[in-house]
Amino acid sequence: MALDLCGQLCKVILIIFNIVFALIGAAMLGLGLWLRFGADTQGLFDDNFNTQQFVIGVIVLIVLGAVILVVALFGDCGACSENSGALTVFAIFLSIVCGLVIGAGVIAFIRSDEVGEQMAMFYATVYAKYLNTGGDPSMTVTLTLMQNWFQCCGLVGALDILVKKTCPEHSFTGFFTMPACPPAIVYLFKDKAPLVLGLFLGTAALLAIVLVCSSILVKEIKRTKQFSSY
Repeated sequence: MALDLCGQLCKVILIIFNIVFALIGAAMLGLGLWLRFGADTQGLFDDNFNTQQFVIGVIVLIVLGAVILVVALFGDCGACSENSGALTVFAIFLSIVCGLVIGAGVIAFIRSDEVGEQMAMFYATVYAKYLNTGGDPSMTVTLTLMQNWFQCCGLVGALDILVKKTCPEHSFTGFFTMPACPPAIVYLFKDKAPLVLGLFLGTAALLAIVLVCSSILVKEIKRTKQFSSY
């Protein structure tokens, strides 16, 4: 007996979600490994207090990317093959990730000042390494991603010609109004802490929806097996 309409819909949602999830995880893992083992960045992982935020950030990127990729693989395999065991493992892992996302959002909200300062220091390390390596590709990608995410540019705004090619595209007026990155990062986490918390909680809500779909699909798979056994 085939899956009903609800089961088929949940299956499609899970497949699409996990493909996107896997791509995000692979991108995070790839960038983290590139930064960790790149010829121009590997030296940053020596015992050096000045690059502590960078090292921690890269390690988090690698671990988080690997976890996301593994979870997505279980989810895709379970949904495509209609394997209830793989889907159960996927649901357990996704529940843990959902809890971690909520916890991270709460911490970012409660300790917004400290989180913002640490992120600003991480950005400063990437900025300095970008200049020291003459535009290392891994540093270029990281700097571009951060500046587009926070909508900022360099240490002095759009007038910072040293990193101009990595800054977000802007209008003529944006040339004068785009903020420098360190204060923009601190401002986002400090003065817009509820927005940051909302982003984390929104992500957790999306994961919860996927969990519900996973649960429905598992029930449908078990139901079809029961009917087929008669």
